[in-house]
Amino acid sequence: MAVSLAHGVAAQGAARPALLALLADGRLHSGESLAAELGVSRAAIWKAVERLRALGIGVQAEPRRGYRLMQPVELLDSERIRAELRAGAADALQLLEIVFEVDSTNSRLLAASPPPYGAAHVCICELQSAGRGRRGRRWIAPFGTSVAMSLGWAFRDATRDLPALSLAVGVAVVRALARVGAQGVRLKWPNDLWFEDRKIGGVLIDLRAEAGGPAHVVIGIGINVALPPDARREIEAGGALAQIAAVVDSCRGVGSPPSRNQIAGATIDELLRMLTQFEREGFAPLREAWSALDALHGRAVRVLLGERSAVGVARGVESDGSLCVAVDGRLQKFSAGEVSLRLEGQ
Repeated sequence: MAVSLAHGVAAQGAARPALLALLADGRLHSGESLAAELGVSRAAIWKAVERLRALGIGVQAEPRRGYRLMQPVELLDSERIRAELRAGAADALQLLEIVFEVDSTNSRLLAASPPPYGAAHVCICELQSAGRGRRGRRWIAPFGTSVAMSLGWAFRDATRDLPALSLAVGVAVVRALARVGAQGVRLKWPNDLWFEDRKIGGVLIDLRAEAGGPAHVVIGIGINVALPPDARREIEAGGALAQIAAVVDSCRGVGSPPSRNQIAGATIDELLRMLTQFEREGFAPLREAWSALDALHGRAVRVLLGERSAVGVARGVESDGSLCVAVDGRLQKFSAGEVSLRLEGQ
């Protein structure tokens, strides 16, 4: 009995992504045709639809006609993602895992064994129930509208400029977005992607390290690709410090909307190229590129230090990734783990 019950639960779970694959085109599909395609009963299709709705996926039912998604969606596809990788990156990507639902891609990779030196493990999901932003804030990524992914990497030396790694990651992601047509995406220290002073995505880095030894680093990246208005309102209502933007906003006038798979593949490719360089040379060769993308340089900012705050003018970053702010005529330095930063008046 236990074996058959486990098999039944597994089959139910597998039915959800399979059903989504059939509904992804946004067209109307009869319950009968869906049941025949998946080899299940009409009742099983109805139950699978209800489970999808419980996950926040908009499935419309038309009486005696069938089911359709409220809007077409591009599902993640490993072949299309790998097609964006150049030779060196393709060789370095040891594992690419696409999961339908997970609590957190970062937590999943951090709990696993680290990849071999010079290789990467990547996890990308369609739905994330416990996605995190900086300082434990919830990262909301409605189904089919974003890219939520994590990349695991092992450094031989945990002291190698790791505090500046999130800045280097930001440079790599902006380069990836430019490859798919995004224009004007910039960086807000220490780990936000911005478009016209609105947040388009973010970086979250977790690590396990030994003093003076190796480090297992997991780089989490969330990118808003094409958020509908109701999703933007939900995210902003959740306490975001800035308004929300999406990649489609930065691609106006450059052709068809960007592909989630292209964005994911280009991001992995640029990350692997960057990590190989970072391993050898640290942040120094990327500092100039980061400064050229600095969204706050020369602007009035407020630095939040617990209950205290300081207002000054942002003056770029040091070679270790720390932020420089001119406060009352004196240049002060702040580390990412100690403070939060926002535009003054925002």
